[in-house]
Amino acid sequence: MAVSTPNGMVWEWLVMPQGLKNAPATFNRCITHLLSSVCDFAPSYFDDVFIHSRAVNGKSKVEIHKEHLRKLFALMRKHKLYANLKRCIFGASEISALGCLVGKNDVRPDSGKVRVINE
Repeated sequence: MAVSTPNGMVWEWLVMPQGLKNAPATFNRCITHLLSSVCDFAPSYFDDVFIHSRAVNGKSKVEIHKEHLRKLFALMRKHKLYANLKRCIFGASEISALGCLVGKNDVRPDSGKVRVINE
């Protein structure tokens, strides 16, 4: 999306602008397409990417996880995508996603969310 001013200047967004009717769906479709080659181990939900790894072929889960991270970062670099390091969580055995705690063997409601509902 670009805006042309009366004096001939053209302004172009560097990020997806907020407030546009189809912006969330367009952004999600774009990210899903760009990250499609890593979707087996790094599914995305809007601007969140969840990397899951397990030990394979004699390599530890940490080695595999590092390989997955390298592949994702290379893809992000290729497409000029960036991550906010303050929001990144690396090497966690459990993460919070969509109001649930997701771990190796289970998915359960986030107790903080349940407490708010019960109050």
